[in-house]
Amino acid sequence: MTLFVIFPQEAYTVARQCHLIPPSAEQTEYHMFQREKVEIHLPELFHKIGTGTITWSPQAFGLLTGKFDEGVQLLSRGSLKSLSALQDRLNIDDSRNPKDQLKMSELNHLADKLGCTMTQLTIAWCLKSEQVQCVLLGALSIDHLYDQLQALQIIPKLTTNISNEIEKILDNKPTRHPLQR
Repeated sequence: MTLFVIFPQEAYTVARQCHLIPPSAEQTEYHMFQREKVEIHLPELFHKIGTGTITWSPQAFGLLTGKFDEGVQLLSRGSLKSLSALQDRLNIDDSRNPKDQLKMSELNHLADKLGCTMTQLTIAWCLKSEQVQCVLLGALSIDHLYDQLQALQIIPKLTTNISNEIEKILDNKPTRHPLQR
């Protein structure tokens, strides 16, 4: 199978040259552990061409909600051979990084302090980003969707102090390389 990757600027340029409707949004992965593309690479481009960002996987495939704390379940999406790249990216094994486990623990404590779940905190954090216009959610039931939508109530609680606390916990804020414009 061949996969073609077209970058937003290329898609926009080709559409304009061919008198087609250009893309209106870029759909990309974004969560507390995957930030660089949305926070560094896309904003300048989107301001130039006027597109927005639709993000997916606010819970990092479940990693941020403890889904894999006991390992990968036998009949889950993460156990499929075709998704071995997912397992590699999430580093799901018995030797999970203690530093990441500490971050998860501190984020859980912060969620408790805010009176929300980790799911709600991660969704609210994504929505709080100036670069994000939409977050795609996946719900297993109406109750699950309702729980996820409660994240909207958490956004106002993400004050500057709370956001700084999250940044301190994560310690992974992407920065632009000095040679990049």
